[in-house]
Amino acid sequence: MTGKEFNWMIGGPQGSGIDTSANIFGRGFGYGGYHLYGKREYHSNVKGLHSYFHFRVSNKPVAANVNDVNLLAAFDAETIVRHIREVTPKGGIIIDKSDLNLAISEIRTLPSELMKLIMKNHGSKRTHKTIIDLIEEAKEKETRVYVVPFLDLLKEVGDEFGIEKLSRVTRMKNILALGTTFGLLNYDASLVEKAIGVVFREKPGVVKMNVSAFNKAYEYSKQNFDDDFPHKFKKLDIHEERIFLLGNQAVALGKVLGGCRIQTYYPITPAADESEFLEAHEVFKLQSGNGAILVIQTEDEIAAVNMASGAALAGARASTTTSGPGFSLMVEGLSWAGNNEVPIVITYYQRGAPSTGLPTRHGQDDLRFVIHSGHGEFPRIVLASGDMKECFFDAARAFNYAEKYQMPVIHLIDKAMANSTQSYKVFDLSQVKIDRGEIASRDDLQIGKYKRFRFTDSGISPRAFLGTKGALMWYTGDEHDEIGHISEEPLNRNQMMEKRMKKLVKAGEEIPSEEKFNFFGQEETKNIIISWGSTKGAILEAMELLRKEGFNLAFLQIRMIQPLPSNSIERILGQAEMKIAIEMNYSGQLAATITEKTGIFMDYFILKYNGRPMTTTEVYEALKKILRKNAEKRQVLIHGS
Repeated sequence: MTGKEFNWMIGGPQGSGIDTSANIFGRGFGYGGYHLYGKREYHSNVKGLHSYFHFRVSNKPVAANVNDVNLLAAFDAETIVRHIREVTPKGGIIIDKSDLNLAISEIRTLPSELMKLIMKNHGSKRTHKTIIDLIEEAKEKETRVYVVPFLDLLKEVGDEFGIEKLSRVTRMKNILALGTTFGLLNYDASLVEKAIGVVFREKPGVVKMNVSAFNKAYEYSKQNFDDDFPHKFKKLDIHEERIFLLGNQAVALGKVLGGCRIQTYYPITPAADESEFLEAHEVFKLQSGNGAILVIQTEDEIAAVNMASGAALAGARASTTTSGPGFSLMVEGLSWAGNNEVPIVITYYQRGAPSTGLPTRHGQDDLRFVIHSGHGEFPRIVLASGDMKECFFDAARAFNYAEKYQMPVIHLIDKAMANSTQSYKVFDLSQVKIDRGEIASRDDLQIGKYKRFRFTDSGISPRAFLGTKGALMWYTGDEHDEIGHISEEPLNRNQMMEKRMKKLVKAGEEIPSEEKFNFFGQEETKNIIISWGSTKGAILEAMELLRKEGFNLAFLQIRMIQPLPSNSIERILGQAEMKIAIEMNYSGQLAATITEKTGIFMDYFILKYNGRPMTTTEVYEALKKILRKNAEKRQVLIHGS
């Protein structure tokens, strides 16, 4: 099983270094030439409750997670209870020696519904009073268990660096789990040491302590577990540059490349991570010198969207970023921007809803809300990225759409992508070209002549920036005439409504098809999947597995949902015998939108709304049921913990 594919999970209390250890793990394997996909799951409380990171490692590109775990690295008992059933036969579990005799009933952070499920699944065979009971059952399916004396190893680190209080080194339990992991994998320790150095690069003393802790656990693993684990990895020889990034980092970098120079936000999960990343890199290098982006934390989301509108009217490429509850507050400002043809970009990170819902969990519940948000009718472009590469390029292109068609652009991203990590070949930056649309000419700006909302055949009026010499303009929340003065006259109202709305028709006609949808497979294929957002990776991988078994499928991924490419959808789906909608919401919102616009109905639905992303495994199994003609019209997926 050397160097093929490996699924690793690390888990522990929130705030105990899960993200740090995952970052080091990913970088360590990345330096060795491997492809990675990692999923972060964390509780909405600040600290203490369960958090975990699931990483998939392969010598070929991977685009989603699977259900299986080959090695579970646990530095608390709850991780064992929650995830032990996900460990594959002949897989492995790393466990702290001090957790073995802990009674399950003493794990105070386990919710009552999970305790009932444990008793239902296990109670008939064993009483499961302690963690050992679960471990013994795992051994029955040949699971290997690696018991590590974490506290003893931490004491050794403390003695080496003259630290008497054990509490000062207990945070390095995550590094011990890493050391044990890479020892079992017989992986080049120097690559992981390099990763530790990068992650803690601003703290040389911390680097030394963590490298020491890593090596102690690495050597303990090598000496005590006798080369027992079947998965082994060695460094690969690669000849391409790669990047390793989070989804929200991909969006942030795409914005910078696309010319965004003002970002406003009010903190909300998971959107705030993007703004915080930009804050940490507000000054950056350009080929022509240094560049900068101004990131402003406002008092609320209403201020954030209105401040972005002000910046856009002054000529800056401006964006704001939020999640569901925050976007609800932005809607009045969105309507104002729509009425005044303001080219702002709103990055919308979907999460579990309604209300506060699942603040740190995944969802695709807000599609119809985004399409129809705001009172009255006004145009907006809605983009939905399907992977991190699309997140990057869509984030850059969104400003072109906003300025060319002078309307708000809403960039929809799933929480699953925002908090997932993936390796990619370095993106081709030459694909991004900046298009600022129609800027008012000198002739347009003659005193007394400039009309900000001038009627044109295209609906697009040449715009001047606030403060431009010779450009007098008015912006109001009321309906207005060509100059911007308030007008309630019927003829003017009709002309202004039609002017604004025909810009959306123009956008639908001009934006290239490859930026509106992707089609995978042959158009004559009779079985076609329709989906959007982060389900893309799992669908493509499931399709490849099914293709090897002789099944034929195609996949229509919708990327631009407003304006919807209705004609292309009708052409592609018109000859399909079986249409399968895959979405992460209860009602199949994209499918319903397609039906509304084209009259085409779906034959099957594969849905998931438990707050956890779809995996390749469950999409494959659900599709196979449909293809074998033994599926219900509606399948609901439930994997995740």
